[in-house]
Amino acid sequence: MTCIECGGKLRSKKENYRYLACGLPNVTLTGVEVRRCATCGDHEVVIPHIERLHEALAKAVVRHEARLSGSEVRFLRKYLGYSGVDFADLIGVSPETVSRWENKKETMGPSAERLLRMLMVHKLPIQEYPIEALTQISAKARTKPIGLRPKGNGWIEQGLAAA
Repeated sequence: MTCIECGGKLRSKKENYRYLACGLPNVTLTGVEVRRCATCGDHEVVIPHIERLHEALAKAVVRHEARLSGSEVRFLRKYLGYSGVDFADLIGVSPETVSRWENKKETMGPSAERLLRMLMVHKLPIQEYPIEALTQISAKARTKPIGLRPKGNGWIEQGLAAA
């Protein structure tokens, strides 16, 4: 394998990789292949089954007891396949409200958050997430990072120490 930047040789090894491309600030993929160029320092990460990774990540976000952050709202909206305008129409708010939630100018209200979580539960076959858990959402912000590692043809949550 050669580097697309400089043509140098890539060296591959398994490592933990901070996955910022998903739009969430606190996701680490554990034990994934990362290829690095010794010549220029460029790197690439091999992410198997990316659709299943995003499904596992969406499940992890929905299951967490803390209130959703703006970046989590955006991630879930996009995962569900809605534009900001379509999502606003679906849940009965203005597109500007959705923008304020996603840009951390305003906190999503509990009813809208429950609705978004229900949309996710309905879209994904999450039998182990009881509806009653929606009433136990904490007002605290997320402090624990989300870790995911590849397993078989999918991804599973991996416990990480707080950042």
